Amino acid sequence: MPAAILARDLVKTYPKGVRALDRLSLTVEPGEIVGLLGPNGAGKSTTVKILTTLTRADSGHAEVMGHDVTRAPGRARAAIGVVAQRGGLDPAASGRENLTLQGHLFGLRGAGLRRRVGELLERFDLTGAADRPTRDWSGGMQRRLDVAMGLVHRPEVLFLDEPTTGLDPEARTALWREIKGLTGLAILLTTHYLDEADRLADRLVIVDGGRVVAEGSPDRLKGELRGDAVHIEIPETANGPQARAALTGLPMLREVTLDGMRLSARADDGAAAVPAALAALDARGIGVATVTVARPSLDDVYLRHAGRRLEVSA
Repeated sequence: MPAAILARDLVKTYPKGVRALDRLSLTVEPGEIVGLLGPNGAGKSTTVKILTTLTRADSGHAEVMGHDVTRAPGRARAAIGVVAQRGGLDPAASGRENLTLQGHLFGLRGAGLRRRVGELLERFDLTGAADRPTRDWSGGMQRRLDVAMGLVHRPEVLFLDEPTTGLDPEARTALWREIKGLTGLAILLTTHYLDEADRLADRLVIVDGGRVVAEGSPDRLKGELRGDAVHIEIPETANGPQARAALTGLPMLREVTLDGMRLSARADDGAAAVPAALAALDARGIGVATVTVARPSLDDVYLRHAGRRLEVSA
C-alpha cells in the first residue's frame, strides 16, 4: 500500500526571493495522525497547499494515496478531505443543507447522499440542530460541522488546518475526541497548540525555514531531552545576553538558550542546579522574576530544534 501522503524535496519560492520550502520532505502512513508544527512563515501552509493541489511546487515530488498531485490532481482531490482554518460553512444554510451541498460538489446524489448526511449529523452529535441556520450555532458545533463536511465523500486522507483555533477549552476537548475517533484515516494536522499536538498526533514533524528540523513521536522527541528543563525569567531591564553568558559557564547546565527575557537550559538534576544558576546571575547583578523546573515538554523540544518558542497566532 502506498503512503497516504508522500512529499520529497519540495521547493517553493515566492516573488522577491522568499523561499517558503527548501527541499522539504515528509510522509504520512495510512491511519496515522501527523502533526505539522512550526511558526508563521515556516512553510506549513505552503506544504498543505501543494499537497491539496491548490498550488504547485517549483521542484520536488508529492503524492496523495499514490496520485501525483501535479499530474493527476483530480484523482488526488477525490482522495482527500480538507478542513480549512476559517471553515467553509454557508451561515444562512442549515447544517443538513451545508452537508448536502458538499456532497453535490463530489458528485453524490439521492438516497445515498441523504444516508451519508444523516450518518455524519449523528456521528458529530448535530442532529438536533440539523435544520437550523448554522449562523445560530455555537463555535464548537460549527467546527464539528466543518470536519463532517470534509468527510462527506469518505476520503482516505484528511487535512486539518488549525482545527480548534478560537474555540473555548470545552469545545476544544470535544473536538479532540471527535478527531481521535476518526480511525482508519490518514490525517495531517497543522496546529500552533503544542498540547493539541501532544494529545492527537502519533508523530510530529517540526518545520522551520521551509525545512524539517525534527520528527518523531511526541514521547520520543521529549525523551531525547534527558534530565530536567530549567526556565528562568529575568526582568525586562536586565541584560539578556549577559545573563545567558553567566549560565553558559556552569557545568551543571547545558543547551542554554535565551528567548526574549526567558532563559532555558537542560540539567540532570534541575533542583540542584537552580541555586548555582541564581548565584551566577546575582554575581552579575541580574535579578530573577521566576524560576521553574519541569520534565521535558514539547515546548522544550521545539525550543531545542527551532531555537525559539512557538508563538501562537491570534
